[in-house]
Amino acid sequence: MRWFFILVCVLSGLGTQSLAMEQSLRPVARPEALDVKDLNESLRPQSRPASIKQQAQKVMAQRKAGSVCGNSKIQGKPIGTKRGHLRACTVENAVQVSSVAGVRLSQASVMDCTTAKRLLSWTEKTLQPQARKIGKRVQKISVIGHFSCRTRNGQPGAKLSEHGKGRAIDISGFEFTDGTKMTLLKDWKRKGSSAFLRAVHRGACGPFGTVLGPNANKYHLDHFHFDTARYRSGSYCR
Repeated sequence: MRWFFILVCVLSGLGTQSLAMEQSLRPVARPEALDVKDLNESLRPQSRPASIKQQAQKVMAQRKAGSVCGNSKIQGKPIGTKRGHLRACTVENAVQVSSVAGVRLSQASVMDCTTAKRLLSWTEKTLQPQARKIGKRVQKISVIGHFSCRTRNGQPGAKLSEHGKGRAIDISGFEFTDGTKMTLLKDWKRKGSSAFLRAVHRGACGPFGTVLGPNANKYHLDHFHFDTARYRSGSYCR
């Protein structure tokens, strides 16, 4: 009897396990099919008021109207052929740039479109990203030189500067949206500012063919010189 009782218990246990396994293998009941129309409507963003659309279209039209070089991010005006007092100082299809990527230039600067586009690229890919790293945003670039019919560094007998060809811009500092400013003359070696200024100087090497700063020579202690001259050996950066 004892062995019979044990055999009954074992068989009962196996039956319970089999039932549990069978229940676990049964497919879960599927929810009711979703209405595709309802799904599409739930994912569709709410329509914007007509006034918002009209305002956005107006802003875009204004940007396009004030853009140069075929890029709405470069604001200014075309000025045609720009000539200096020397015959070699001629810029075909020159533009007068007032802002790039929403960043104002302290003075409207004359240059060719290649230089304007490189300035835009540097502003978007180097200047603003480096500013974000220190919790800031640049709102103005301080320009102290653009088109100028002169020799390099203004030295008698020197070669014609890229400024005389509309291919260069000189930058002395930056103003941020919080009202603070940085200048190369005061902040190039100053703790808290030096890293930012050196990073934006380094980031210009590539977009521009010549990149000079305070470490280059005595003529650039207070500004960056960027130009779009090209050399077989690559960019010249100091």
